[in-house]
Amino acid sequence: MFTHTKHLQYQAKPDKPDPQFAKMLQEPLGGQWGEISVMMTYLFQGWSCRGPQKYRDMILDIGTEEIGHVEMLATMIARLLETSPVETQEEAAKNSAVGAIMGGARIEDAILAGMNPQHVIVAGSGPRPVDSAGNLWTAGFMAASGNLLADFRFNLTAESQGRLQVARLYNMTEDRGVRDMLSFLIARDTMHQNQWLAAIRELEEDGLEMTPVPSNFPQDQEMVDVAYQFIGASSGSESRKGPWANGPSPDGRGEFSYAEIQPLANDDGKLGKIDPRMYGTPPAPVPPIAAE
Repeated sequence: MFTHTKHLQYQAKPDKPDPQFAKMLQEPLGGQWGEISVMMTYLFQGWSCRGPQKYRDMILDIGTEEIGHVEMLATMIARLLETSPVETQEEAAKNSAVGAIMGGARIEDAILAGMNPQHVIVAGSGPRPVDSAGNLWTAGFMAASGNLLADFRFNLTAESQGRLQVARLYNMTEDRGVRDMLSFLIARDTMHQNQWLAAIRELEEDGLEMTPVPSNFPQDQEMVDVAYQFIGASSGSESRKGPWANGPSPDGRGEFSYAEIQPLANDDGKLGKIDPRMYGTPPAPVPPIAAE
């Protein structure tokens, strides 16, 4: 069950309208590594979690917080698309995109200046579930596998990529209000990266899952000869000097080795005959049917 409180987790008040930056803020909202992605990822991971309650509660705690982050970004984007106060109209009108939103210039000028036209045409000066290029958000951006270690590692990547993008956006604006909100989101991403690292460590210490994932697949059923072999598959051999090609493996089950790539089986990759009902191209000309 969810309830909505009429307060943002943190304020989302820009100093002035900026439709172009509203377009850029769509990335941390609806992009691959945006807040909609992590929100949906964590909620579905939590809803399907069959592990100890502490993990389920933790996942749903952060998933619910991310709903609030979606709300903050959506609110900020909407406010960046609003008209400015009368006393700042003259300054804002110097920017053709801002001026267009305020009615001081043609909307066509704003679109040509780099504004997202769908903010006006589709959303009526509101946010959309899209990235900064206008691509619709898709559930393909999320992961909820039922294996907590696999999912927690994905979550760490998502928080790392998300924080990276928001940090870049922070340096792309001088708006103090926007920077204030982004500073909060960057700090929460700091917490969330550390949270997932702690959760990964706890999961392994609990003995519920280990590397390699899944850890309960019978090792005698995998081809152990290549399980810890680093394969050099590009020109140069610098990679053989790394700890991934020499010494004990992190899972403690094997010893790394190095080998140049080579075929390990006698298989030329050729395919067999195709079912004629598929109407595919045969490997050789089909002889004509003889007349009776």
